[in-house]
Order: sequence, then C-alpha cells, then structure tokens
Amino acid sequence: MEQLGINPIFLLSQIVNFLLLAFLLRRFAYEPILNVLDKRREGVEKGLEDARLAAEARANAESERQQVLDQARVDAQGVVGEANQRGEDQSAKIVAEAQGQAQTILAEARTEAAAERDRLLGEMRGQIAALAIAAANQLIGEALDEERQKQLVAAFFSGVQAGKVQIADQVDALAGERATITSALPLGEADQATYRSYLQAQLGAEAAVEFKTDPAILGGVVLRVGDMVVDDSVTAKVSALRQSLG
Repeated sequence: MEQLGINPIFLLSQIVNFLLLAFLLRRFAYEPILNVLDKRREGVEKGLEDARLAAEARANAESERQQVLDQARVDAQGVVGEANQRGEDQSAKIVAEAQGQAQTILAEARTEAAAERDRLLGEMRGQIAALAIAAANQLIGEALDEERQKQLVAAFFSGVQAGKVQIADQVDALAGERATITSALPLGEADQATYRSYLQAQLGAEAAVEFKTDPAILGGVVLRVGDMVVDDSVTAKVSALRQSLG
C-alpha cells in the first residue's frame, strides 16, 4: 500500500474517523432529525386530517343549515296557509252567521207584520161589518134587525153559518194530515173551533189545522188540504161571475 502512496495507519484512522462521524451523526443528528421530520409529518398529516374533518363538519353544518332553512320555509308556508284557511273559514262563518241572523230578523219582521195586520183587521172588523150592513140595507131597501145583521156579516167573512161550515157541501172527500183555512179577516175562536172540529172529523183527530189571513180574498174562505183546494172566497166568486158574463 506504501507503494501506492497510501499510508495504512492514516487510512485506518480516516476510516475510524468516518465511522465515528457516521455513528455520531446517526446518533445525535440523523435520528433526531428523522424524529423531528416524523413528528412534523405526523403533525402535517394530523393537520390535514383535522382540516378534512373540519371541511366535512362545515359541509355537514351547511347541509344541516340548508335543511333547517328549507324546513323552516315549509313550516312557514304551512303556518301561512293554515292562517289563510282559518281566516277564510272565519270569514265564511261570519258571513253565514250574518245571513242566518238576517233571515231570522226578516222572518221575525214578517211574522210581526202579519200579526200587526191581523190585529188591525180584527180591530176594523166592526167598521167593515157596519159598512157591509149599510150596503145591504141599501140593496134590499129596508133595515135588518141587529142580530140578523151580525149573522150575515159573520157568515160573509167566516163561511160559518148556524154552526155549520158552508164549504162542507162542496167537498166530496178530503185526505191529508194538514189543512189550511184562509179568511179575509181573522176568525174568532168559535169559528176556528167549528172548522177544526169539521176538518178533524174528515181527516182524523191528529190532523193539524192552520188558520191564515189574506184580505185580498175579500170574504169567504179558501180551504187547502194537500193538493186539493176549495175556493169559496168572494174573489173567486166575482171572477167566476165575470167569466160567465164575458
């Protein structure tokens, strides 16, 4: 080796120094550096994982926020729709109640008007009877006694004479559960009792008898049972007379 210009002792010392330096570098430099690098790599990986998890958490939070907002919109629309429906239902209820009250008031007004009309006609019955008697006296040229006058006037307006229903002779048969007697003036209790007794004898004791007033028929009565009508009113008689003369 000396011939090659290499000093064995120096070479050996260099090798020893290199190995010692390599050992020292590995022991005190390389391994700590690797450890630091490993820790930094682990830190970076952990940071990346944390960032990924944070991104996922943000994405999940955003998704949940959007779901909450969507649900809130749906709930809000439902609340608004329900409120609108309740408002419409309440409005319809108020209108229906108002219409019902109006119908009730109108029916009560009609009933009161009819009752007031009947009351006034009842009060005027004496005056109407007096006028009718005066006209009859003029027609026959002599005065009738007071009792006869009352009988004629009562029969003219009620269709009842001597306790007998005058229309009985015009009725062949009656069938039904309800009968209506319409007169020009309100009938007295005795006349109503006569009609009720006659009609219940024809229709049955359970038959309902209703009494109405219509000044337009002038006198006499109109009987209605079901679809059957017996018109013994003065208006009907005048109309028949016009037709026979025409």
